[in-house]
Amino acid sequence: MTKRTSAKYKIDRRMGENIWGRPKSPVNRREYGPGQHGQRRKGKMSDFGLQLRAKQKLKGYYGDLTEKQFRRIYSEAERVRGDTGENLIGLLERRLDAVVYRAKFVPTIFAARQFVNHGHVLVNGKRVNIPSYRVKEGDVVEVRDSSKQLAIVLEAVGLAERDVPDYIDADHSKMTATFVRMPGLADVPYAVQMEPNLVIEYYAQN
Repeated sequence: MTKRTSAKYKIDRRMGENIWGRPKSPVNRREYGPGQHGQRRKGKMSDFGLQLRAKQKLKGYYGDLTEKQFRRIYSEAERVRGDTGENLIGLLERRLDAVVYRAKFVPTIFAARQFVNHGHVLVNGKRVNIPSYRVKEGDVVEVRDSSKQLAIVLEAVGLAERDVPDYIDADHSKMTATFVRMPGLADVPYAVQMEPNLVIEYYAQN
């Protein structure tokens, strides 16, 4: 288990939103923050607070990336031509753990990171065990033959709570997924609204 796997619902509670749309999220029962003062935090948030929250939410969604990792991805998104917010989302969705999660090979993004780490995934026929590995258009991601019958894989394929987005062509009979194209914000099936524009503002001022 990675150190953050058991903390995924803490992120939901802290944000006050069911970030991944999971039916077991504690936010479904209590929409206020954790702790004895959680119900009192209803004051108007400052611009900085909104920007920070947007950054924490996006970071948390992709497995609670470290600040160093996330800033590096932001810096690259800023260098590439085009809209920085759209570039940021595209780069995050090209991470191997994100593709494995989107293809429904595993039930959560945290499980995807562990799944890749443990060597269960091939990219274009070669084993890759780096969750941050960047997938390119046309790359084929597949579950190793010896891992296709794992309980976690069979559970994920049967999940009704989310669908495979159209920028990934998944074949669950073969446990393969082709990364068709880099998505924009509107293409990504987030369970809650993400605001990469506020993330850009946060980094521009800090």
